[in-house]
Amino acid sequence: MKFEEKTIATEPIFSGRVIQVQVDTVTLPDGEQAKREIVKHPGAVGIIPITADGKLIVVEQYRKALNRSIVEIPAGKIEPGEDLTVCALRELEEETGYGTQNLTYLQEVVTSPGFCDEVVHIFVARDIFKLDNPAALDDDEFVEMSAITLEEAQNLMAQGAICDAKTIIAVMWLYNQQRK
Repeated sequence: MKFEEKTIATEPIFSGRVIQVQVDTVTLPDGEQAKREIVKHPGAVGIIPITADGKLIVVEQYRKALNRSIVEIPAGKIEPGEDLTVCALRELEEETGYGTQNLTYLQEVVTSPGFCDEVVHIFVARDIFKLDNPAALDDDEFVEMSAITLEEAQNLMAQGAICDAKTIIAVMWLYNQQRK
């Protein structure tokens, strides 16, 4: 691999409920050594739920790392051994109360490759329908769902309320779809 850094030692630093942190000692392409601080993440899914009238379903939630609420597409962590489609359907149901039988894999997004191995798998959910008895949110999860137009999404981006990569990708994807 071009510019490959070979790991010669790994020092675990922290192991939490969602992430693990480690420091790797690597050999650089020129033979020198360097340290790399790495966050290990199990991966996640993000869902772009589109209503029959072309609106985007989003959730607003507080993000402690940012110390503020932001508007995002529904998303969540992949459980160990969980199929990506099963995870996407579960997160769509838990966060929005919607279901679908029309779920399409769009792409993967690497969120912060300079220090984190997290990959978010993006799905598009069409023909969504409200579920009578949806699964509950996680105990530590509080969200407010809404359906927004593309114009509203673009305004939220301009205001900084939509600022995460997966949701910006969703808005850009929706924009491109509506231009066709």
